[in-house]
Amino acid sequence: MYIDFHIHAYADEIADRAVKKLKDTASCEAYTNGRIDDTRQKLKAWGVDYGVLLPVATKPTQQTTINNWAIAQNHGNIISFGTVHPDSEELDSELERIAGSGLHGIKLHPAYQGHFMFEPCMQRIYEKCGELGLPVILHMGYDPISTMISHAMPCDLAEMAEKYPDCKFIGAHMGGMMNWERVLHYIKDTSNIYFDTAYCANFMSDEMFMEMFRAYGEDRILFGSDLPWSDPRDEINMIDRMPISDSAKDKIFYKNAAELLKIDI
Repeated sequence: MYIDFHIHAYADEIADRAVKKLKDTASCEAYTNGRIDDTRQKLKAWGVDYGVLLPVATKPTQQTTINNWAIAQNHGNIISFGTVHPDSEELDSELERIAGSGLHGIKLHPAYQGHFMFEPCMQRIYEKCGELGLPVILHMGYDPISTMISHAMPCDLAEMAEKYPDCKFIGAHMGGMMNWERVLHYIKDTSNIYFDTAYCANFMSDEMFMEMFRAYGEDRILFGSDLPWSDPRDEINMIDRMPISDSAKDKIFYKNAAELLKIDI
């Protein structure tokens, strides 16, 4: 079984525009057309049982509409997270609505949302999510929309996880895209930090993956692809070829995700 912990799709009316903009910004290929129906079909065709949908509100005015859409997609082979914008005046009430709606967590993208992950407005989210039991996944490390300034770095993740021990953090892209040495340096024994493999297959060496596996163990790594920007089969193949036990691979592929999401599969 496979639970892809990191996928993206967009409402039909904006999908073409969103995919084109991101393709042009990152100069990368898209493996779906960005629509949720195509995403569902591709996941099935590739043998991926579930995809965790991670929407992002880039403006405070978007969060309610985006979360309504995410709630509507939260069925079948799609497991939806919600999102909030740190500048929203309805932050607490929207997080409470998300928790009561059946959405499974919160996605934040500090670069897209215009804040560093350690700012007080972001910390309000971590504190409230800890109270509500909502995991928080953040884009970590390099991003092509902000090539000179990284809004979320491994040292920040370590600090925030220590400050908010009741909040479960998922550091996307193995805790810091293109900054994995810093992950190993800063993140030690913090048990409320998880890591996903999104977009790592073509950039992370096998040696680095194994270093991180030895540092953090089989219980804190989650298979994720970053679909449509990466083919999930690439990340599956990366994990499959690692010299680790089948039981460890099962944890990475789906068991850790199911436990974190509190779902029965």
